[in-house]
Amino acid sequence: MQIDLYGDTLPALVTAACMAATGHDVVLRMPQGRIRQQVIANKVAYSEPGLRRLISNEHTEGRLVYGDFDGLPGADSRAVFLALDTDEAPQANVIVERLAAVDGRRWLVVNQSPFAVGSTEALDKSLKSGIAHSQSAAVALPDFLQEGTALAGMQRPPQIILGCNDGYAELLVKEIFRPFNRDSDHFLVMTPREAEFTKLAITGMLVTRISFMNDMANLADSLGIDVENVRQGVAADPRIGPTYLYPGVGFGGPGFSTNVINLVDTLDATGVGSTLLNQVIEINERQKEYLFRKLWQHYRTDLKGRTVAIWGAAFKPDTGRIDNAPIIRMLDALWAQGAKVRVHDPEALPALLERYGHHPGLHYASHPYAAAEGADALIVLTQWRAYWSPDLDRLAAIMRQKVLLDGRNIYDPSYVREHGFTYYGVGR
Repeated sequence: MQIDLYGDTLPALVTAACMAATGHDVVLRMPQGRIRQQVIANKVAYSEPGLRRLISNEHTEGRLVYGDFDGLPGADSRAVFLALDTDEAPQANVIVERLAAVDGRRWLVVNQSPFAVGSTEALDKSLKSGIAHSQSAAVALPDFLQEGTALAGMQRPPQIILGCNDGYAELLVKEIFRPFNRDSDHFLVMTPREAEFTKLAITGMLVTRISFMNDMANLADSLGIDVENVRQGVAADPRIGPTYLYPGVGFGGPGFSTNVINLVDTLDATGVGSTLLNQVIEINERQKEYLFRKLWQHYRTDLKGRTVAIWGAAFKPDTGRIDNAPIIRMLDALWAQGAKVRVHDPEALPALLERYGHHPGLHYASHPYAAAEGADALIVLTQWRAYWSPDLDRLAAIMRQKVLLDGRNIYDPSYVREHGFTYYGVGR
């Protein structure tokens, strides 16, 4: 099937590549900019495992081609996907208005973009306003891809939520996704508004679990309790389970943060409001400074001239993005106290360099131990696998002060302390 896909987001690239890999002919229409340049040059646009190779393979095979963002789908196009960013709703409106102006076409527009609730209905109305387009339809297909496992999430989805009021459109979408829907029917069909709101509600539930455990970790600190034992006890309850119950230094990323804010804005706009979600956001932002406060207290509120090593800048492992990541609040706080920072991250150093440039208080380390050399403290912010089993003897030999702050609770406090380190975890 011929598919045109507009956007340069991670979901756009993943959807285009996976669709092409199952035999669809995909025209990927990216706007001008860095992502488009990287993709066309066969370089890494997103540090997503396997994505660059899959795009390259499908482009070589001819099933994935690059088109102009301002261009219209050809005569054989059966579906138009919109996988745009949160702030690109005006571009989506322009695309749909141009489709509606084409005479004699029955369009299917699949909106994957994280726009406000009700956006797909507005696109559908605009699409149907054109000449003889009463049979065209816009449907909502929220993406639930997680950075680092996006390809697997697309190819083996736990569920596919489809917001659709049109029988033919539903049939066509299910045919497009048939290769990913063979073992069992993963589709949950509802109205477009319900689908858009479901995406926000799921995000709200997940971040609430995270912030609740962070609150429990803070309380455990004051009670002399190891929150790890508490977490395991809570997770053992089958009504709750273990997912998103790990306390830490707060969540980040473009998806979680944007979706929670969208949900709060939606509730506020209707007059309902949400005290709970506002608290979740406040807890999360406060949690990003949790380890800074520990370090500040350890050195008796004097960090001037101290060198602090940080392992991990990305908001999560297996990505190079630092959107809303704890590293941002940490750097601001450390610099405000006169500290210098040495950072290592397997993927996110280019993003840091793009944001901060050659800041006098920031050194980009090419190796984890190079970051730790001469440091007065080591802070772990991202749980990259490469950080899970450090050589503590080597760290002790190269650091000026043996202080380790574990923002993801990946180490055994007793083992770390046996090597002479002062250890601070989250609720440990």
